[in-house]
Amino acid sequence: MKAKVKTVYVCQSCGSQSPRWMGKCPDCNQWNTLVEERVEKQKDIGAAKRGKGSEPLALNEITIGDEDRFVTKIGELDRVLGGGIVTGSVVLIGGDPGIGKSTLVLQMLKQVSELRGKALYVSGEESPAQIKMRAQRLGVKAENLYVLAETSLDEILRAADELQPQVIVIDSVQTVYTSELPSAPGSVGQVREVSGRLMIHAKKTGIPTFLIGHVTKDGAIAGPRVLEHIVDTVLYFEGDRGHAFRILRAVKNRFGSTNEIGVFEMKESGLAEVANPSEMFLAERPKDATGSVVVSSLEGSRPILAELQALVTPTKMTMPRRTSIGVDYNRVSLLIAVLEKRVGMHLMGMDVFVNVVGGLKIDEPAVDLGIIAAVASSFREKPINSNTVVMGEVGLAGEVRAISQAELRLKDAAKLGFTRCILPMVNVEKLEKTAGISKMQLMGVRTVDEAMGRLF
Repeated sequence: MKAKVKTVYVCQSCGSQSPRWMGKCPDCNQWNTLVEERVEKQKDIGAAKRGKGSEPLALNEITIGDEDRFVTKIGELDRVLGGGIVTGSVVLIGGDPGIGKSTLVLQMLKQVSELRGKALYVSGEESPAQIKMRAQRLGVKAENLYVLAETSLDEILRAADELQPQVIVIDSVQTVYTSELPSAPGSVGQVREVSGRLMIHAKKTGIPTFLIGHVTKDGAIAGPRVLEHIVDTVLYFEGDRGHAFRILRAVKNRFGSTNEIGVFEMKESGLAEVANPSEMFLAERPKDATGSVVVSSLEGSRPILAELQALVTPTKMTMPRRTSIGVDYNRVSLLIAVLEKRVGMHLMGMDVFVNVVGGLKIDEPAVDLGIIAAVASSFREKPINSNTVVMGEVGLAGEVRAISQAELRLKDAAKLGFTRCILPMVNVEKLEKTAGISKMQLMGVRTVDEAMGRLF
């Protein structure tokens, strides 16, 4: 008698299991994400994956060679990775469709194949002819770059063992499946099993592996959350299709700094590095325009100067609008309340719009004072001096708090010709005799009200 097939319903968003179908997942509250999957009793494959048992080593006995990290000669990518690619590492790259993920890895494979030897590009979405067309557009000509159009994990690992490449790229991990599981490619179980086996293969052979991941409509990488825990590094490609600039941000990195960013510009020939992002973001800044201010944001180890704009206009609506692009909406609402309470600006009958120019997203308290300055400038119809940089964290009592790495930010501003800076008094007291920024006029403030007097 044939055994009855057991099935469960698995949420494709969070991995939660249910014995029956439901329209809404009880764990993550997402609709129509439960998919039926068969459950089969599987043999113990853990021993086969582990191979020979390893012996514990004393930390002092472990040696690190010079070949444990190598550069790609793409400076912005090497910066985000922490100085280059670590052997045996697994890197996950996520981003919106068409943002440039495949373009970046193809350019990276070209560099690696020329510097180190063979490189393998596995595509589960495109044919070799389509990849060749993109390579011609990007000017990629590499004899050691191999392309494999395959979705079976067993075949991919077999080809990798035969070729022994220096780097493997899987585009994308949601299209790869293993025959050990009955579920369809892209399901929670398949993504978890495929990524786990690729991680084991990378650690065993020392071959760095890059996984390109699809994203959901909310911008998160599709599949189980455990995928981001398995890999060593998680990179997100950010940018707006209306802008030519792309930002590669590290949100997890076991071998380098988190929150490090690399800036690229999308051109006809592919992604080009932007050596000086501050100069790029400030290239089209209007002079003597109300509501415009330059702020300094520290992204990883790099300070970036960006233009922040605000527009305050009367409204006839009962509830005025508060819109922010590039900065946190809740933070903007909080700072507007500080302006009303501590400075006396009446913004209740005004629509307030705040935007970071260039598609940059800033999530740092050091731009608080810049947001307040831009809103006040637009409200009072008074421009801020174009040679002024504004930085500082603002508290609910209206006090201006100290920021980190002030010296590094000021040196970067001085290089671009800025001569005046409004910043917290605590930082000024520490920086009065610092070399390299002596030509800048440092104007320390303790409260938001005092900052308004300095600015206008």
